[in-house]
Amino acid sequence: MTSENTQNPIPSMLEPPEIAAPRSQELYQLSRANAVAAATIADQLRGQNILVLDLTRVTSIVDFFVIVTGTSHRQMHAIADEVNRKLKREDGNRRLSIEGYRTEGNWILTDYGDVVLHVFTAEGRALYNLEQLWADAPQIDWKLEAQESVRSAVKELPPE
Repeated sequence: MTSENTQNPIPSMLEPPEIAAPRSQELYQLSRANAVAAATIADQLRGQNILVLDLTRVTSIVDFFVIVTGTSHRQMHAIADEVNRKLKREDGNRRLSIEGYRTEGNWILTDYGDVVLHVFTAEGRALYNLEQLWADAPQIDWKLEAQESVRSAVKELPPE
């Protein structure tokens, strides 16, 4: 028996989910700058295989993931602490939550709302494989953006 009703009240699983309207360009640029700052800090503290994923067109729950591999728990804590110092204390961002910090686990997650920092052990990164899970998200060339940010800051310095 077939139904005459052409409207299906249940959305198809093949249709892409609706994504919330994009944020203002100003807020997007601020989030992006925070993600680049987090990646730069992780690099300065010798984090490995650092990626910044732009999730704004993939999901509405977060703008950017910063993914880092640490070589020890001490290094993982140092990266999480320094990113927190920079984003929270200097730039006024509020950390919403932190997971895995007080354990000897393989992952520290720090959530700032628009930016989420993931600091993994090598084993944890391979296990969770966020790069594959979020493969639709474009990667940001954070090194280039960090260099451009430094160049523009130098140009803005007053002459001596």
